[in-house]
Amino acid sequence: MIDSNARVLLIYTGGTIGMVENPETGALEPFNFSHLRSFMPEIKRLKFQVDSYLFDPPIDSSDMSPFIWQQIGKVIEENYEFYDGFVILHGTDTMAYTASALSFMLENLTKPVILTGSQLPIGKLRTDGKENLITALEIAADKKENGNPIVPELSVYMQNLLMRGNRTTKYNAHHFTAFKSPNYPSLAEAGLNIRYNDNSILKPDYSKPIRFNYGMDSNVVVLKLFPGISTEVVRANLNIPGLRGMIIETFGTGNSPRMPEFIELLKNAIDRGIVLVNVTQCLYGSVEMQRYENGQQLQKLGVVSGCDITTEAALTKLMSLLGSDLSPEAVRHQMQVSLRGEMTVRR
Repeated sequence: MIDSNARVLLIYTGGTIGMVENPETGALEPFNFSHLRSFMPEIKRLKFQVDSYLFDPPIDSSDMSPFIWQQIGKVIEENYEFYDGFVILHGTDTMAYTASALSFMLENLTKPVILTGSQLPIGKLRTDGKENLITALEIAADKKENGNPIVPELSVYMQNLLMRGNRTTKYNAHHFTAFKSPNYPSLAEAGLNIRYNDNSILKPDYSKPIRFNYGMDSNVVVLKLFPGISTEVVRANLNIPGLRGMIIETFGTGNSPRMPEFIELLKNAIDRGIVLVNVTQCLYGSVEMQRYENGQQLQKLGVVSGCDITTEAALTKLMSLLGSDLSPEAVRHQMQVSLRGEMTVRR
């Protein structure tokens, strides 16, 4: 049920959705966001209030950083009590990273915060941006009969699907269906009506306030394993000055080479307090280090299982925890706990 008295804040950070084509160069360039209403008269037909906040200049999603994530979080914090929901327009290339980062930044979120964008600019005749934006706005304003929002969590809406933000990944650069939530069901699907999957939506504690956790430590690295990876490559990554954490993208269910030098490098890193997290290179499935001997060796060392978490969520979660001044032991423990529904922990 959409509340006609609802207020939604539309936050424009940048991205393809707000761009026009330069007639001379053919390159996509940001346009004045105030033109959006002229491109989208449909906004005027919504039965609730939509206000906007513009990042000026717009930010290409390739330039996203922890500092900008903090800025987005502060816009939400400063306006939290005045709006029923928030929609963030964002470039698709790093949307999954931003969605994951914000999910850990916003603790006990009690209102919808929805990221959306498009593969084609809003001014293009065949744009996917109009449906994405209008539906995201409607979901942000949608409430239950008791007045609580239907989707009080950080999500991504793209091409008819509402997905938990920290479960998403961009898997296609050319299709409108650019995002997947490979290991978790969609929160809603938009067709003739919007059908919500209530059992999959987080249930916040409305008796407690939201908390904004802005600490982010970017002294982390992602190491993707490949057949023939040299110990020099591994050593160079683990010896980055100031390094505090590493996401290791392993094979299958969490397997790695059994080279003695490789194992010794990981052991030394853990002994130095560096947190190592094991995530699978596979789009679907989960890390199960106990399954094969090549995974058991990592488990015995103290490498943390990322279960079915995405690389984007694992990286931003690690950055958030390391930015909270926790000990390496506490970070390792928290990485194995589902904090915002980002992973399925099997006991």
